[in-house]
Amino acid sequence: MATKKSGASRGASRLPKRKGEYTYRGKTIAELQALSIEEFAELLPSRERRTIKRGFTEVQKKALADMREGKEVRTHTRGMIILPEMVGKTISVYDGKKFVGIEIQPEMVAHRFGEFAPTRSRVSHGSAGVGATRSSKFVPLK
Repeated sequence: MATKKSGASRGASRLPKRKGEYTYRGKTIAELQALSIEEFAELLPSRERRTIKRGFTEVQKKALADMREGKEVRTHTRGMIILPEMVGKTISVYDGKKFVGIEIQPEMVAHRFGEFAPTRSRVSHGSAGVGATRSSKFVPLK
């Protein structure tokens, strides 16, 4: 017997389904948050590790400082790496047209802001209209 899902449960289904506590490279989020940025960088893939070792840009430093202070962060820095200390915070990332609100989940650690604010929208084409092609003049209007 199928039951209908209410609107509240549908919204909750967008959250990731986990078995137990989330771990990244064998460490829980609490353990990752206790690490320094340099120690955390050693767990990352090479591109992200190199980015952190080279240092953050001034804009990235400002976004990180604002996030630590608890301010609302609206940023264009789509290449910023998500650190464990950002988990649970909400940020707004620019997608080229508007700011997209993102709540940072544990699974997002070591990814970049831009991965969660797509720049291209989905296109759904309708049916061809009258005058669209030569063959459309034979399509009945009613």
